[in-house]
Order: sequence, then C-alpha cells, then structure tokens
Amino acid sequence: MSKPLNVTQKLIKSHLVDGEMEPGKEIGLKIDQTLTQDATGTMVMLELEAMELDEAKTEVSCQYVDHNLIQTDFKNPDDHVFLKSAAERFGMWFSRPGNGVSHPIETERFAIPGKTLAGSDSHTPASGCMGMLAIGSGGLDVAFAIAGEPLYLKMPKVLGVEVKGNLPDWVSAKDVVLEMLRRYDVDGAKGYVIEYFGEGLKNLSTMDRHVIANMGTEMGATTSVFPADDEVKRFMRSQGREEEFVELVADEGAEYDKYEELILDDIIPLIALPSSPGNVVPVREVEGQDIYQSYVGSSANPGYRDFWMAGEIVKGRTVHGDVSWDINPTSRQIIENMVNNGVMLNLVQSGARIHQAGCNGCIGMGQAPASGQNSLRTVPRNFPDRSGTPEDSVFLVSPETAAASALTGKITDPRDLEELYDMKYPKFKELDNPIVNTDMLQAPKPKEERGEIKKGPNISSMPDFDALSDFKVPVLLKMGDDISTDEILRAGAEVLPFRSNIPEISKFTLDVVDKNFHKRAMEAKNEHGGHVVIAGENYAQGSSREHAAIAPRYLGQRAVIAKSYARIGWQNLANFGIPPLEFKNDEDYEDIDQGDILSVSDIRSAIEKGEDVILTNETKGKQYKVTHTLSQRQKDAVLHGGIINYYKKKINHGQS
Repeated sequence: MSKPLNVTQKLIKSHLVDGEMEPGKEIGLKIDQTLTQDATGTMVMLELEAMELDEAKTEVSCQYVDHNLIQTDFKNPDDHVFLKSAAERFGMWFSRPGNGVSHPIETERFAIPGKTLAGSDSHTPASGCMGMLAIGSGGLDVAFAIAGEPLYLKMPKVLGVEVKGNLPDWVSAKDVVLEMLRRYDVDGAKGYVIEYFGEGLKNLSTMDRHVIANMGTEMGATTSVFPADDEVKRFMRSQGREEEFVELVADEGAEYDKYEELILDDIIPLIALPSSPGNVVPVREVEGQDIYQSYVGSSANPGYRDFWMAGEIVKGRTVHGDVSWDINPTSRQIIENMVNNGVMLNLVQSGARIHQAGCNGCIGMGQAPASGQNSLRTVPRNFPDRSGTPEDSVFLVSPETAAASALTGKITDPRDLEELYDMKYPKFKELDNPIVNTDMLQAPKPKEERGEIKKGPNISSMPDFDALSDFKVPVLLKMGDDISTDEILRAGAEVLPFRSNIPEISKFTLDVVDKNFHKRAMEAKNEHGGHVVIAGENYAQGSSREHAAIAPRYLGQRAVIAKSYARIGWQNLANFGIPPLEFKNDEDYEDIDQGDILSVSDIRSAIEKGEDVILTNETKGKQYKVTHTLSQRQKDAVLHGGIINYYKKKINHGQS
C-alpha cells in the first residue's frame, strides 16, 4: 500500500522529471504555466530571444504589464510595446497595461488545481490558494520553463499548518499571515513549502487564502499550498471556469516534516513595524501614532472583499484631514465590481485617492509617503526605501486597520471603531454573479500572424559574460544579515524604467547601502578586474528580480561570500555565473573587512569537484575555507559564466 501523501507531495510527484523527492536534493519539475511581469519580463523576453526560442512550450504563459505603468517619458511605454510584440512572437497571452496585477488575474483566469506555475515574481505563490504548486523564480529560470525545460530547485520539506476555528470580527486574512510572520520572521520557513489544512479552511475564502499564500514568500518559504476543495470550486464557478476544477486534497493519514497549529479564533489585529515584514506586534502596542498615509490594495490584499471592507468602514464619513487615503485597485474587473456595487462611491466620497489598476505604490511606482511620516499599507513588504521615500516608515496592516486609521489619523485597532463610531462589524458576503472581464487579456496569435519583436532605444541586448576564472579583487562592501533585493537593486519610479537596459540600471546597484557603490565598482573593475561583496545570513531575500544578480555581474562582481542565502537570490547568482560561496565559520566573516583584497586559485577545479574554495586575504595574510551547495547543473552554469552560455554551448554541440 502506498504511503499517504500531502498536497505538496502529490503536486511534486506528478510533475517530477529529474531527481528524487529527498529534502535538500535538487529536483527538476515539469512546468505547466508561467507568469512574467514587466519589471522582470523584459529580461525574460530578451533571454528567450538570445536562446532563439521559436514558441512557448507551456500550456499557458502570460506576460503582464502591471509594475512600470507610470509614463513620464518614452521608456515604460516602449517596454509595453516591446513586451506585447514579444508575447505575440512567442505565442503567449498578454495582459495589457491597466488590466491589473498579475497574481489575482492569474488566479481568476488561468490557475487550475493540480498544475504547476513558475513566475518571475516572488509573489507567484499566491496561486497556491488554488491547489497549485506556484513558485517564484528568477527570470532566467522562467525563460527556460517557457522553452520547455524543467524548473530546478532543492526538494523542500513540508510545514503543515492545521487551521482551526473562525476569525473574530475586525480580523482578516492579512492578520493571519502576519501571525505566521510573527512566529517565523523573514527566514523561518526557508527550505519549506507551507501547506495549510484543517477544518478552519472552510472559513477562509479563496481570496483570503490568496492573501496568506502571497506572503508566505516573506517567511522565505519555497511556496505555500492550499487544497483544492469546495471553496475553490465555488470561486472557479464565480469566474465561469467550474469545468476546470479538479479536487486535490491530502490523503488521510498524510504526514508533514513539521507541524504548526493555527487557531483563527485567537488571532488579533496585527501590524508589521518598519522595516521588515517579520517585525510583527499587536496593533495595540503602537496605537495612537500619527499617520500620513493609509493605503489599501496590492497583490497581498487584492480581492473585492478587501476594498468592500474599506468602503464599508468609511461609508458616510470623511477620512482625517492629515491622511492621504490611497486606494490601489488590483484589476479592471475589481474596479467594475466596485463601481457596480457602490464600493467606489463610498471610497470616493470618503476622500480616497483612486489609482490605476496595477502594482503602483507597492513597488515604489508612485504614492510615496512624505518624509518622516508614517505610512500604513496592505502591501506585502516594507523593506527600507521600497516605497520611494528614503528613510521611510512603512507599516504592514490589514484593510480593517488601514481604514480605521484613515478615519482617526492615528494607528488604530479596528475593534475600537465600535466605541469610537458606534460601528458594527461589516459582514461580507461573496458576490453571487460578479462581473467577469477578459477584454484586456489578449490570447496568443496564430503562428502565421506573429510579427517581429519591437525594441525602442532604451532596450539593450543581454550582455555577454566571461567564464569563471581566478581573481584577486577588493571586498567592495561588507553587509549584515537579511540584505534584500530592494537594497541590492531597488525598485521605484527612478529605477524601474531601466529594467531592459543593464548598463543604465547597474548605476543604481546597492545605492541604498552605499551611494558611491557604482563608482567604486567601476574603479575596481578597471583596476582589479572586479570585486566581491561579503554578507551575513539570508542574503538577497525578497523579490525574484534577477537584476540583483545581473547588474552586479555587469559591474564585475566575481563572487558573493555570505553566511547563507535566500533561495531565489542564490539561484539567480548561479544562473549568471556568480559563485554564491558560504562561510564555514562565522569567525571568518568577522575577520574580513571592507577594503581587504581577497584572492582565489584553482576556483574552477574546486567548484567542479565540489571541494572547498580556498580564499586568501592578501591584506591580512590569512586563508579561509568557504564552501558552496551548488548542484552539478549549477556548477556547469557557474563554470561557463552563466546558464545562457552553458545552454548555447549545449545547442552548438548538438546536445539535448
């Protein structure tokens, strides 16, 4: 008799094409669907062009335009034209600018229980709410998936979270995932898939689950998974896709590598303090602080219910005069339902500023807060400077807390609205027949109608990178723990328009940490042939943006040496030929200073054989042993200077 399987194991087993299901070992998975967005998709399309792909090999691949929507000059609209032409060229779906954020649209239109999804966005796991294995990856990994290649990753363990009970009034799904972050912080779920199960799931809607699955990324999880049950079937019926539903639940007696109990009745309004999603406390602990901004929307709170709740709380009232009340609709379909059911009127009459459907302020594209002022946001991240304002003060909250605080002008526990405004908790009911709008989703064109890729003047080709070799270079920067991709290569309206132009975007590399980094990197490249950086635990956490590896590589980065890495950041470094080396002893990290000259000899042999790399500190006359956890496939990529070089070599030699 076969061993009972949980949902995660069923998904992996049904898509396993390489490796064994042993935690920590590399596996290859067949990918059914892909998601790319405009901040990362530009590079994916350039990579597909460099690979000379003829046509997407997946069941569904969709290119979204949801990040770079502000059109202050030609750069972003040129990217939109480029992406549309590339999607047509490769036979992909295209979601037009203004159609909305990729994750809720993917869930509404394409997500199917039992399927796999790879997305060049770290919040791709949101579709795990549908019983999918949805994994955020670097763009190059997604490009290979589009080309029909497996997605490679380390076999995760499974953290089983048994959900019990029901949520109290004034508490919602955002508080649930903030409670998980309070327990696990930003790296406590590394190496795990978080799988939710239990009788309490019947009290969480599909879009509630979307909120929770979205922010599993902030705990370092490989992805988050929910079963495909009657609630998912109801949701798919509401979207006109019931015929695609497939039940997928854990076998009776299924086991998990780690167990967690989550009692919904015990959850209270929570808030993540600046500047980390893991810095979670009860709202009561910080209530009363003045706020400048309250913001509802983003991929972390994208559902109709979230906007409805905010609208009901402020209905018939005007928000505090000192508050910028920002409403960030997540899709055109959501806007239509908000208009049709009076939600938009409630928000507009309360003083809300209504923004276009897209990522917007979540990625620092507009809606930046004032200097030295507190901003409450329902977004998934509050890393330093992500909002677009240096030294920002961003708190992560639920729509209930955001709306309550908008009314009072201070951080407010939403439970206090009962006394402050004699308000009863608004009871939400799902729409029986929501408006479904697919007009701005363009289906793949027939092959005979596909044209050429169109490139504007801001779009450059992929740079060529040399194969791995020995080096003797300076430590250009020494950093601490939890350095995020927002710090390595920040987002925002100033930077994002250069996502398709590596030489230009490289000028912003690590400028959140060191404003002079680009200048010093270019000097080190000219004088020494490059540089290395040193970091602590969980280096490159956060976004899937591969620019955080490509731009440093362009500036001559020869290696990163850290105590540990976030999964996607580690993979991206290997993909672009930067060896992600790891300290064997914390004392060695402490011993190396910024400015020290480090050298290696025979690094190719050490990498190839899986041996320790001997690192010599020329400044201090010391040697250290550093290691790596690269698979054979990743070793080949690093040795060739990146996986594109390796792929080209295989093709040129007629290998499969």
